[in-house]
Amino acid sequence: MQYTTLGDTGLEVSRICLGCMSFGWDDSDWRDWVLGEDESREIIERAIDLGINFFDTANLYSMGDSEEVVGDVLSEYDRDWSVVATKIHPQTGPDSYPVTDGRGLSRKSIEQAIENSLDRLGMDVVDLYQIHRWDPETPIEETLRALDDVVRRGQARYLGASSMWAHQFAEALHTSDELGVDRFVSMQNHYNLVYREEEREMLPLCQREGIGVIPWSPMARGYLTRPESEVDATKRGESEEKLYAQPYREGGGIGVNEHVEQLADEKGVSMAQIALSWLLHKEWVDAPIIGTTSVEHLEDAVEALEISLSDSEMEFLEEPYEPVRVDW
Repeated sequence: MQYTTLGDTGLEVSRICLGCMSFGWDDSDWRDWVLGEDESREIIERAIDLGINFFDTANLYSMGDSEEVVGDVLSEYDRDWSVVATKIHPQTGPDSYPVTDGRGLSRKSIEQAIENSLDRLGMDVVDLYQIHRWDPETPIEETLRALDDVVRRGQARYLGASSMWAHQFAEALHTSDELGVDRFVSMQNHYNLVYREEEREMLPLCQREGIGVIPWSPMARGYLTRPESEVDATKRGESEEKLYAQPYREGGGIGVNEHVEQLADEKGVSMAQIALSWLLHKEWVDAPIIGTTSVEHLEDAVEALEISLSDSEMEFLEEPYEPVRVDW
């Protein structure tokens, strides 16, 4: 395993972050592809064996069950070594995501959500507490002051953000500085070979501000893990509406898929490893978030750290890409 620091902080994280969206209890009905307890535990424990210390979950995932499973497994290991990240979703409420009280990123919602997440995780403090999206209904000053209080109370060590417009993130960083409160240290955004719109503004902003970048969907919800003709045959391909709502097949996406397949064949590795290696070669990326439902795929992801791509190979992978609509 390789390690890095998250942005300009001193927080050491593995270069692979284990995304815990697919973990839950045996009776989970949140998504068809969510794993039960035994399978979830097997993957988390294998991740630890492989040197992964960075785990990302959220109050939304499996309606809170993911946090419970992650916390249950990690309780058996050295807590000082692990880096646990969770998120508060701004669109919470009894009709949609009943795991938290209230709605949005108000002080009330944040205070209730962090208490609930810590209870499910079985932890006194979470290492990275992130807002899952921007809340247009709550003044950013209120959100930032409430998050700063979370840090001051010792409930979180660092604060992070997820997909939003670059101008919103810039406003949040500037407002933090003006108020003298803790600022976001990380950005969890949508970034992969078939979705590179973040390169226009968000990623340069993060690089300038020393923000750690931990991209979600590094393999485009599985679109970059197999040839275009085989994508729909997977369980997730059959049931995951988001795969078809996002612009992976638009612009030059199909061409990118073909180039990934060709280079993978030439190197004798998997398409997933090529797609992940491309991200790991980007200097503004700290730790891609890898979601998986099998130990084998997790092991493949870790092996991608050893794959070297030349400048010409990077250009070959990027060449078919064309701008697409912004999508989070």
